[in-house]
Amino acid sequence: MRIVVVGAGKLGYSIAELLSKEDFDVVVIDRDESQLEAAKNTLDVLTIAANGASPITMNDIDVSSADILIAVTASDEVNMVACILAKKHGIKHTIARIRDMKFMRGEAKEYLKENFDIDLMLNPELITASEINRILMTPAALNVEDFAHGKIRLFETKVQRRSPLARIPLKDIKLPEGVLAGMIFRDHRMIIPHGDDMLLPHDNAYFIGKPSEIEKFSQNFVERDTKKLNRAIIIGAGRAGRALASLFDSEGVNVKVIDISQERSELVASVLENGMAICGDGTDIDLLIEEGVADADVVVCLTEDDKLNLMLALLARHLSGNKTKTVVRVARSEYVELMEKVGVDIVLSARLLSASEVLAFARRGGVVSVSLLEGARAEAVEIIVQEGAPVAGKKLMDVRLPRECLVCAYVRDGDARIPNGNTVLYAGDRTIVLIKTKFSQQVMKYFKGRE
Repeated sequence: MRIVVVGAGKLGYSIAELLSKEDFDVVVIDRDESQLEAAKNTLDVLTIAANGASPITMNDIDVSSADILIAVTASDEVNMVACILAKKHGIKHTIARIRDMKFMRGEAKEYLKENFDIDLMLNPELITASEINRILMTPAALNVEDFAHGKIRLFETKVQRRSPLARIPLKDIKLPEGVLAGMIFRDHRMIIPHGDDMLLPHDNAYFIGKPSEIEKFSQNFVERDTKKLNRAIIIGAGRAGRALASLFDSEGVNVKVIDISQERSELVASVLENGMAICGDGTDIDLLIEEGVADADVVVCLTEDDKLNLMLALLARHLSGNKTKTVVRVARSEYVELMEKVGVDIVLSARLLSASEVLAFARRGGVVSVSLLEGARAEAVEIIVQEGAPVAGKKLMDVRLPRECLVCAYVRDGDARIPNGNTVLYAGDRTIVLIKTKFSQQVMKYFKGRE
């Protein structure tokens, strides 16, 4: 399958990198040759220096023969035009990055999809804000992912030193019915747990099951003095900051947003009913003390500068005596692990969140969603079992799936279930699979029908 990526910026590069690792035939287009240098020198892709929104470029056989066009330039208008031209030139599927929030809601979103021939619209800032909101609304969570229309939830948490579940073999832990220990990340290693495995302090543990059971079970990992999210400070009133502030405000969270720009402060003030927008420097210690950073439940750092976000998060932890939870959005996914090591509680890569949506769309063939975990070293995939798939109609113990994956939940006739070795999957079952990323292509073949 050939995929064209228009725009070789940070998001375009991340998408091209993921797709090229999946053995897709990737073409990257950008009118700025200097932007193409990184992709040309480090990725197995074809690069074309041209205007991706030009009919002349679309006539190029390397472009017009594509199956999917992904337009992720910094301009919404260029992305829209590129998608329209792609469909006119016979490219079947299009994805566009749309940064203007007005186009991402209600009638405007549907109008764009129907009249501008856009199959999937990406807004990295809105995706990031929604992800942060979902995680913070679940105490003790480092990550929360919902699958199968909300019937299955994946919950990631850090095992604390005094956790009641630490150092006990999993076979001796009575997990609630409908909850499964799906994966452990320890010292950069992905472990598919068995009965004799145990959780150790500082492990990142993943549990999966019905949302109601996961919510009750998650209390095992909540510190005794943890309260429901009540007070939040957001530093950075860009698109992601404004979207998150609006979500917090609607959930009844007491939110303050700090930004050095008068214009952005006024914009965020216009979307808040009860929250407060403060025009000031987020690195000003006196300002942070005055606005109650020590009493905040969480400080979310959403400036455009990764290093500044790290500094702000560490400052918030210092001023609160390490009591305030910190969340950082990074552009460079390679910073995620470093920030977690130095004490940031939750680190999210906006680029990886967006790229995972593209990956699910590109794989298709029953793939509903892909969630990249641990800096894209592992993934949780929701896939509908296809007619004639190798896994269909057989006991899971007889299928001989690669050891680097685990079928951890499935939904049949609207009912969420946890499988075991005797479970038989059938065509149409919605299945959630945890996979070591480098084995994803190999594992997917077991769930897809014969082509």
